[in-house]
Amino acid sequence: MTNEFTAVIERDGEWYVAYCPEIPGANGQGQSEEESLGSLAEAIQLILDDRREEGLRGVPADAVRAVVKIG
Repeated sequence: MTNEFTAVIERDGEWYVAYCPEIPGANGQGQSEEESLGSLAEAIQLILDDRREEGLRGVPADAVRAVVKIG
């Protein structure tokens, strides 16, 4: 599944800090814009994986699960 998110990149001294307004808590850093974007992408993936796992806890075993595609 491929999704696109907004990345805001700011310079902080010798570092670049990136964050994603759509995913609270998702941020990354690096010594280049590319490094900060890579770090941010990893953070987004970890957060989404965790939310998916957490969201499925407690779903009854006999519940129907389906896939919804967007965009």
